[in-house]
Amino acid sequence: MAYRNKLYIAFDGDKDMLYYKTLKMWRANVNIDFEFHNAHDLKNARDTSLPESIKASLRARMQNSKVMLLLVGENTRFLRLFVPFEIKLARRLDIPIIVANLNDKREYDPTRCPSSVEDGVNTVHISFQQKIIKHALDHYPDWYHANKRSVMNHGLSYPDSTYRSLGLV
Repeated sequence: MAYRNKLYIAFDGDKDMLYYKTLKMWRANVNIDFEFHNAHDLKNARDTSLPESIKASLRARMQNSKVMLLLVGENTRFLRLFVPFEIKLARRLDIPIIVANLNDKREYDPTRCPSSVEDGVNTVHISFQQKIIKHALDHYPDWYHANKRSVMNHGLSYPDSTYRSLGLV
């Protein structure tokens, strides 16, 4: 088994690229405490590739990943090809899934989440803010593996007190 230390980021590449680039910008900024090893740095899949070759590339990236960050935007629930594939693969590989809502919601959003997230089950839902994303990346994967039996039937979100402790009102 490969050593898993990467962050796998799933998102709508047509509509939510700005948020993916924001994550990379936070990582590159020496004044922001936000480090991660990007699974997408391993190998690029070209848009002109066939879906099966893209899925093979995504599979190779995810096999080296410790956690998935799913960026949920306005159209994410309507995606039918790669995002549902990525979610199902993460579940099969027992990779914790952090769902970052791009509309600032801090809990499961049924109007935007893809059906493959199944009512938020077995995931944690947060807003797209640097400090809470870092907190979730630092704490949720280990918590998930220690407590996954207790989260199998419902989704999680952090309480307001966690956001307040991070300086997020």
